[in-house]
Amino acid sequence: MDRKEFAEEIVEQWEGTKQAIYAMTQGDVERALRKKRRGIEDFMALVSPAATSYLEQMAVLSRQYTLERFGKTIRFYLPLYLTNSCINHCVYCGFNHKNDIRRIILSEEQILREVEAIKAMGDFHHVLLVTAENPREAGIDYLERAVELVRPYFSSISVEVQPLGEEDYRRLGKAGVNAVYCYQETYNQDRYKVYHPKGMKSKYAWRLEAFDRMGRAGMRKIGLGVLIGLEDWRTDVTLMARHLRYLQRNYWQTLYSVSFPRIRPHTGGSFEPNVVMNDRELAQLIFAFRIFDRDIEMTLSTRERASFRDHLTTLGITSLSAGSKTDPGGYTVFRNELEQWEINDIRSPAEVAAAVHSQGYDVVWKDWDLSLQ
Repeated sequence: MDRKEFAEEIVEQWEGTKQAIYAMTQGDVERALRKKRRGIEDFMALVSPAATSYLEQMAVLSRQYTLERFGKTIRFYLPLYLTNSCINHCVYCGFNHKNDIRRIILSEEQILREVEAIKAMGDFHHVLLVTAENPREAGIDYLERAVELVRPYFSSISVEVQPLGEEDYRRLGKAGVNAVYCYQETYNQDRYKVYHPKGMKSKYAWRLEAFDRMGRAGMRKIGLGVLIGLEDWRTDVTLMARHLRYLQRNYWQTLYSVSFPRIRPHTGGSFEPNVVMNDRELAQLIFAFRIFDRDIEMTLSTRERASFRDHLTTLGITSLSAGSKTDPGGYTVFRNELEQWEINDIRSPAEVAAAVHSQGYDVVWKDWDLSLQ
């Protein structure tokens, strides 16, 4: 299967995939649970409405597989937002170009002040650099320099930025980046432009093909995700699972991570989710992904409530953010200038770490070093 065929398959299979998911029976779920190796059809059964009465069995399997692969550990990281300057018009985002807000691009001095504040919050060795999309003023040169600035302070540097060209990903890798996260948001191409009407993010194929560019550039880890609330979540996550399998076949030396962010309220917008996922459904999705893939890393951000995050700590999640700010300069330079989305879990890193320890798990502040790259 070549890359063009994969992109076409995503378009052609939305309705067929949706129908197949909702046609799944309890017998399909039971067969999926009995298997040792699961395929896409098994995943569809596990995320289907038919699986809702099997959550306890799924939770047991998810916990077992996570313990076997990751042990009693939870990796901690912190996002560092560099800019809210954006050319995109995403209807669900506080950084929407149409929002009448102050736009910030952190200077070198301000980046270092943010780093100092982050290091004072805890023993963080994993930082996620996040930007909106402004390639003219905060493009590859700016990103590369930001990585060089923070590199002496962190052992693992990830980025969540606009899709880049293959050579740009190589540049970031050489500068010290070892993971790239990019969310397709929704795999429904027919509806994609409804949510991304203008800007580079409106180009569905450019975003979808970014993952191949990351793979060809030799990125150590690639993170995928869909935004829960845009389209039917069961269909979206199934197409993401198919995308994951495609990437694993073609870039088998790469590690993979998945996230399932739910839409949160944001400044300057009135977008209401088309689909509302409750906590039981999000737990079902997490269990299903762990049963489907025992090696995948799964992240639960501060979008979620503290009690929910605590509950899922032992049931499949491997990575948590703690003490997060979602506005550029939010740790010390510009207090609450503009959050991209409202944080739900407002606990300090120490409080989140204490909750993890209370369940008999260890917090992993460092599990990678740039010297290995």
